[in-house]
Amino acid sequence: MDFSSAPEPVHFASRIAELHQKGLSPNGMFGFPVPTVLGKLERTVIWEKSWAKSFTHHLRDVIKYDNEANGSWPEYDAACKQLIDVVVPRLLGALQSDGREIRPTLIHGDLWERNIGTDKQTCRVVLFDPGCVYAHNEMEFGTWRCSWAVYLNSPIYTRLYQHHIEPSEPAAEWDDRNRLYSIHPYLNDSAGHPGSLSRQMAYNDMLYLCEKYGPLDSLEKYSPEKDVSMTGAYVPFVMKQLE
Repeated sequence: MDFSSAPEPVHFASRIAELHQKGLSPNGMFGFPVPTVLGKLERTVIWEKSWAKSFTHHLRDVIKYDNEANGSWPEYDAACKQLIDVVVPRLLGALQSDGREIRPTLIHGDLWERNIGTDKQTCRVVLFDPGCVYAHNEMEFGTWRCSWAVYLNSPIYTRLYQHHIEPSEPAAEWDDRNRLYSIHPYLNDSAGHPGSLSRQMAYNDMLYLCEKYGPLDSLEKYSPEKDVSMTGAYVPFVMKQLE
């Protein structure tokens, strides 16, 4: 198994699209039959018809996990509340309003470079260590935006995937949804590595989304200088053995 090089983009994108096209929810709802985990985090996977409600469970899980590991931070807590109360219903609710629909699909759930290998004999991509859930397919790509992404942050992978599955409508809000979905892996990483930069990066993304979809004068201001999608900064992921 080769873990040292990036997967061939065309084949890799087609395999991820195949997973999302064939892995359909058994009851047409978001969730999963049994709890799944990401590191130490156990997902809340109760069945929901609303994707906004389902993602709110995921978000509450990582916020709680992060607060337990890093302690309370009033400004951060206020941004989390506004994100859950206003931004998520607006940004994700739009996917299932005005006649629009999305299909719950099986996602890997923890798709980043160290969970991807290439079989040296067949040259086929191998995915492992999943945290599966039936979700909006675009949630899969939140990790690709994070500061530790090495090659999956290249637009080529997303563009090739979108040849198979187009962005959900409103397509113009794809990048904002991707920013929202990246908050989940950032906070999971923050909880697993207390004191890391991931919490600050997630917080800054929250401020961006709140300013755009749920302005609140009492919140701090978003800083472009701290936004890795603007600066291109790379922060290596630090592996920590689970206790």
